[in-house]
Amino acid sequence: MAAKPLNQSAALRVGLAGLGTVGGGVMSVLSRNAEEIGRRAGRPIQIVAVADLDSAKRKEAQSNGVAAFENALEMLEKAELDVLIELIGGYGFAKDLVLAAVGRGLNVVTANKALLAVHGNEIFAKAEAKGATVAFEAAVAGGIPIIKALREGLVANQILSVAGIINGTTNFILSEMREKGLSFAEVLAEAQRLGYAEADPTFDVEGVDAAHKITLLSAMAFGMSVRFEQAHIEGISRLDSQDIAYADRLGYRIKLLGITRRRPQGIELRVHPTLIPAKRLIANVEGAMNAVVVRGDAVGETLYYGKGAGAEPTASAVIADLVDLARSADVPASSRVPHLGFQPKHREELQVLPIDSIESGYYLRLRVSDESGVLADITKVLADSKISIDAFFQREADDGQKQTDVILLTHTCKESQILSALKTISSLKTVLAAPVMLRVESFE
Repeated sequence: MAAKPLNQSAALRVGLAGLGTVGGGVMSVLSRNAEEIGRRAGRPIQIVAVADLDSAKRKEAQSNGVAAFENALEMLEKAELDVLIELIGGYGFAKDLVLAAVGRGLNVVTANKALLAVHGNEIFAKAEAKGATVAFEAAVAGGIPIIKALREGLVANQILSVAGIINGTTNFILSEMREKGLSFAEVLAEAQRLGYAEADPTFDVEGVDAAHKITLLSAMAFGMSVRFEQAHIEGISRLDSQDIAYADRLGYRIKLLGITRRRPQGIELRVHPTLIPAKRLIANVEGAMNAVVVRGDAVGETLYYGKGAGAEPTASAVIADLVDLARSADVPASSRVPHLGFQPKHREELQVLPIDSIESGYYLRLRVSDESGVLADITKVLADSKISIDAFFQREADDGQKQTDVILLTHTCKESQILSALKTISSLKTVLAAPVMLRVESFE
């Protein structure tokens, strides 16, 4: 029997601000899959207005019967909308636009992780006061439904940790450095040529983009407010290709991870290059792909993998939010899924732990004089600091050279312990350069 035709008069009316890569993807996917999406939503979803500074894009939208505006705030004033999609990006005008929309009680869908990580507390509070929903599945890991998993699929669990490769640019760079033995600068130039990295890649390579995302995941995992300003952030721009090679020799891969973990004293919230055992699935996520590992007390470990960026993968997440809004249009705001997964009155202000209080294994590379007794001196310092060694090797010195590298992996210890030990090790006369330290995650 044929499906019952959808009632076109009940269409969800959508205004789209920003006709860039993702905005174009949303238009394309909605057009191509209109019937399927409408059947899932129970009503048609139609973009009735767009806003963009580019006159050519506005003209193309108008040719398809869509109202077009140069200013998105004007679109809010003049178009009859049920939902605003914000795909402009940034903290400035996008913030004004989203606050104006929720101030009218209008639902919002956004892919803007930076906006929500920095101003999310203000935006969510205003939306809750006005009975509006701010949906943001596309803000983290592109087409991977990790937001829905945390807010809905895993609600029976106490979430213990979330860790992920959530920036495709840095994962592409690290994959190429390992595979080809090239320097960071060489691979970054190639990533920019291929379009994987922006002309200004700072947010990506310095870990800021990943920190925006893990901040949102942390708030949903542990039922607390958004705490981006307290995240510890390190990028990959100072990572040496020889450390990637040494890690490989030890059976590890280096990935830029966003990590948030529940501890008795509070919550870890950090982004940094991390050694992961090569046998772990997440260690084998290559290229520009994303992956997130969530550990719950009931479900155990779950892994979410897929494309973290791109026009249509991200559009897929945007449209999933539109379908949710279409389905819940007649549901009272108090009965909808909360923005951060926990009812606002039940959020907790948990302490975000300083980085020196975390516990981890550590990778150390020490440039030392090639003479007897050096390793004994180093291991004595570690032993005096109650740090045990998991593995080590010493690279053979090059012909004619009187220095070499000593590589160590430690068992789990507190970061304050390893920093104190490294301070003492650095003072040894046989240690010729500042030690390199990277953290290790076993996922066990």
